[in-house]
Amino acid sequence: MESLALHCSFAAAAATTTTPFSLSPGISLHFRSTPIPKSPPPSIFPPSSSFPALRSPLNSLLFSPLPKRRNPLLFLTRATSQNGKDPPPQTTPPPPPQGAKLLPFLISISIGLIVRFLIPIPVEVTLQAWQLFAIFLSTITGLVLSPLPVGAWAFLGLTTSIVTGTLPFTTAFGAFTNEVIWLIVISFFFARGFVKTGLGDRIATYFVKWLGKSTLGLSYGLTLSEALIAPAMPSTTARAGGVFVPIIKSLYLSEGSRPGDPSSRKLGSYLVQSQFQASTNSSALFLTASAQNLLCLKLAEELGIIILNPWVSWFKAASLPALVSLLLTPLILYKFYPPEIKDTPDAPAMAAKKLEQMGPVTKNEWIIVGTMLLAVTLWVCGDTLGIPSVVAAMIGLSMLLLLGVLDWDDCLSEKSAWDTLAWFAVLVGMAGQLTNLGIVSWMSGCVAKSLQSLSLSWPVAFVVLQASYFLIHYLFASQTGHVGALYSAFLAMHLAAGVPGVLAAMALAYNTNLFGSITHYSSGQAAVYYGAGYIELPDVFKMGFVMAIVNAIVWGGVGTLWWKFLGIY
Repeated sequence: MESLALHCSFAAAAATTTTPFSLSPGISLHFRSTPIPKSPPPSIFPPSSSFPALRSPLNSLLFSPLPKRRNPLLFLTRATSQNGKDPPPQTTPPPPPQGAKLLPFLISISIGLIVRFLIPIPVEVTLQAWQLFAIFLSTITGLVLSPLPVGAWAFLGLTTSIVTGTLPFTTAFGAFTNEVIWLIVISFFFARGFVKTGLGDRIATYFVKWLGKSTLGLSYGLTLSEALIAPAMPSTTARAGGVFVPIIKSLYLSEGSRPGDPSSRKLGSYLVQSQFQASTNSSALFLTASAQNLLCLKLAEELGIIILNPWVSWFKAASLPALVSLLLTPLILYKFYPPEIKDTPDAPAMAAKKLEQMGPVTKNEWIIVGTMLLAVTLWVCGDTLGIPSVVAAMIGLSMLLLLGVLDWDDCLSEKSAWDTLAWFAVLVGMAGQLTNLGIVSWMSGCVAKSLQSLSLSWPVAFVVLQASYFLIHYLFASQTGHVGALYSAFLAMHLAAGVPGVLAAMALAYNTNLFGSITHYSSGQAAVYYGAGYIELPDVFKMGFVMAIVNAIVWGGVGTLWWKFLGIY
């Protein structure tokens, strides 16, 4: 999915725009702001001033004490005193402190200095490689601790690699022409088109109309609708904040289920938790359903793992385990995290009324449908036609611009896309140079010797490494950051342990999606769903762990048997 950057698109807009949902402006440094679309679709529900604001996500700095939970029942009404006079004007809060946070900055820099000057350089590693490794570790530590916003910190790491003579300028900036990174950037623009036209909202509302007579049916309708739009809306965070949270919010408020209140367990908690947990499998089902999927395959390619016809190969391998998990998730949570309201007979009528007020499908929605069908067709048949995936995406974006669905201001204001371009390119570039300079092969060799000393067979090593890769994510607040930091190293360890290359690359990539719901900071969609105010923090960790076990059983059991049948290993 994907980093937390896109979540801020909805958080920042809530401070200035009346929308069917709103996020508190207190956001993490991992986030970026993007204006809300200009013309939101009509709604049958009360104006946003009557809705409770979403809880702001936890600051993503690790190892810091949890803040006190805010009261989510905040209404955007004008305050007046009892005598009818206007209250005194509120003072403007002081601006936040500028510059780097001192403690995270010192820790991040210290890691690199210790590695560079205090740890002896291994004989198999050159000085240039070791120096780049130290800079890379400092960069990754800073992405976790956030002394500066991620884009700014990545730029500092890039600058350091050039100033110290570790990398020449052209090599350091080489990844900015990476096709996969530009495909990820364009995917943000596609997601904006879905939100701006209201097409994603319309599709999800149809599923509520068809399956919404019971709470369990509602959950299945929302889950299936996300799986349907996922391949053409390549951002789990955009799907969460732009489509599903507003719809779920309308449903649970209509049943008197309010955040921060015992009534939240009537309906809202279950729907939010179910959609949150199911979103990871929707992202794993399609190559283009989440940004980190594309990055994984690019990093695998740099280690010599080439997956032919990647879109089709990805879908075939993911189809059975992902669909099984998607079908199990609402049912398991219905048993372990049950809603108080079991039947929702009014939901289909509400959805039908909303669809009536939305009117017929607009011209721009049809353009989005046609463009996405063309893009997905080119992604599926790209190898046969000789059209790379990024070129297919460029064709789709060009059509949206030419036909007026998006304008260039929409693209320019999508700050999360440009920020992603900056820090993704830095991480991918450094990771590629670490591979070229031999650091990754040296690390994998050390791990291979350790595994050989334990006499582990490759299937056992596969399980150990996959579990380690998954559990380490408790220390990360970004799926894409996790990929940039650890995917190449873990893939090299798999190869050194004798694990078949395609199996290792695909399993790590699927795993990257599955750990997106284990905590309230594990992904962009985690911040959105937790910010809705319906899930208590202990429940996030508890249900995240339960569903992690379920996914491990499904993907480790059904998945590996399916992959054996497909001949992946």
